[in-house]
Amino acid sequence: MAHHLKNIWRLGVKELWSLWRDPVMLVLIVYTFTLSVYTAASAMPETLHHAPIAIVDEDQSPLSARIASAFYPPHFMPPQMMNFTQVDPAMDAGSITFALTIPPDFQRDMLAGKKVELQLNVDATRMTQAFSGSGYVQQIVSDEINEFSQRHRAASSSPVDLEVRARFNPTLNKTWFGGVMQIINNVTMLSIILTGAALLREREHGTIEHLLVMPVTPTEIMLAKVWSMGAVVLLAAWVSLNLVVRGWLQVPIEGSVALFLSGSALSLFATTAMGIFMATVARSMPQFGLLLVLTLVPLQLLSGGATPRESMPQAVQDIMLLAPTTHFVSMAQSILYRGAGLSVVWPQFLALLAIGSVLFALSLARFRKTIGRMA
Repeated sequence: MAHHLKNIWRLGVKELWSLWRDPVMLVLIVYTFTLSVYTAASAMPETLHHAPIAIVDEDQSPLSARIASAFYPPHFMPPQMMNFTQVDPAMDAGSITFALTIPPDFQRDMLAGKKVELQLNVDATRMTQAFSGSGYVQQIVSDEINEFSQRHRAASSSPVDLEVRARFNPTLNKTWFGGVMQIINNVTMLSIILTGAALLREREHGTIEHLLVMPVTPTEIMLAKVWSMGAVVLLAAWVSLNLVVRGWLQVPIEGSVALFLSGSALSLFATTAMGIFMATVARSMPQFGLLLVLTLVPLQLLSGGATPRESMPQAVQDIMLLAPTTHFVSMAQSILYRGAGLSVVWPQFLALLAIGSVLFALSLARFRKTIGRMA
């Protein structure tokens, strides 16, 4: 056993020296866990930001003026006052996203208790703004009408007072979400890239043949790549979490960083094995890059980090339970956002261990078959 551990250690050190002599990979690691994290956190746009809106005021009443003045930055740009014939050309040209039409006698009919209607035209090609912005517009108009009407009628108080409390992110600051999620995504991406590139680099340089004539086993070679590249990613994630997220972005971390790194190590066990498997399938770095795109995009988009898993089709939810990123994202969010302990995240730990073991066994079998053909 001591002899095997010594081989695994020395082969891993060899991988670290190979990485140290690869300036491209070093720059990629530094950028991925510094500027990439900062950019993802600080450049995340608001769902509705400076949306252009036009108002057709055919009523010219105090209420219509009140509604028009309720739209202001940062959610909306100052409203453009138009007549009805200018709306369609402006929307066709893409200069406005929303057009609110207030009909004649709107205030008088509303105060008289008659049924009144407003028209809101939305440019649905601007998907994000159209979806959330229409709700904003309806809420703003409804609030202004209710407040205006209560000044002319007896105010009715609701028997229920709803108090909203935003937990874990009281100010709803998107920087808190973007920085941490970028680290989580980068751990997966870089672990696959580093292990896959390490194996392909040896194949292209011909050093894999040197390993085959040495008294080492395929298991030792693979374990060496897993621990060395995993250690690099784990160290980079720890530095990024403390220096960039906590220090530079001033994002509070609720849970235990040590527990998060322990879960990350289990996830790295799975993703590094996945990288080796992909490297045995690909014959060159360009092919590996194409496989990476086909694999990494679904792993990151369907793992629950970008969108809640509950909003996905049930079949996708079930399939993604086989992916390590699904459990890694759930575990990381629970620890870093909500301060969860091991008593909460142990199912994710077990799932990552099981998935990693299966992926490692499959990758090892594929790796043995590959070097067997080379021998």
